[in-house]
Amino acid sequence: MVEPVEVIRAAALQGVPHGFCGRRGGVSTGLVAGLNVGLGSIGPEGDNPEAVAENRARAVAAVQPGARLITVYQVHSPDCVTVTEPWDDSARPHADALVTDRPGLLLGILTADCAPVLLADHEAGVIGAAHAGWKGALAGVTDRTIAAMVALGARPSRMVAAIGPCIAHASYEVDDGFRGRFDDSDAQFFSAGRPGHWQFDLEAYVAHRLRSAGIAVVEPLRLDTYAAPERFFSFRRATHRGEPAYGRQIALIGL
Repeated sequence: MVEPVEVIRAAALQGVPHGFCGRRGGVSTGLVAGLNVGLGSIGPEGDNPEAVAENRARAVAAVQPGARLITVYQVHSPDCVTVTEPWDDSARPHADALVTDRPGLLLGILTADCAPVLLADHEAGVIGAAHAGWKGALAGVTDRTIAAMVALGARPSRMVAAIGPCIAHASYEVDDGFRGRFDDSDAQFFSAGRPGHWQFDLEAYVAHRLRSAGIAVVEPLRLDTYAAPERFFSFRRATHRGEPAYGRQIALIGL
């Protein structure tokens, strides 16, 4: 029996086609077994193109059948692109967020510990998706996503946002150098760990950035990618295990 694709939905985005997928319900095998959608994982020790394509098709069918999947070439930047028409995977722009007001386009963000953020202004008919790792979050990727949505007619006071599965505070150890990149005002997102180290709460930091930008409703799903190997891919977990490849999950939103 084929395992169904797991689609995790947020109450804040009710009425908008969306979902956070994990690794359940895919056809990939080996280290990336499950619903691996990462083009970057294709290779001798990772996945094959046919499996990734099938997994992407399954994810789309589970969230918005018939929609055209749109993704970007993610580079941990704050950059956001406005999508007015579909593009091929070979022409993906380098960016870490997308927004649109066009029906039939399904925006996709890939993660493997970073925070996927899905946003919508129901009244304006504008949606966004952002890949918020620590670097992009600190540089303002959510702020730029909100600004791009405003340019399409959205208002922060009407927007809702959900933060999907990402590495949790208890699983995210960082060092003093990492802590030093953040302002003293961000101390609330760090707790002391072993000497010279801290535990960083990425999800809470991203939620803070969204609320500070005026988002009306922010819903963190509080799902730890690192601690649930049967459910989610995790770059850090794969690194700690010395594995040569890791999978990526996808977060999707459409109109």
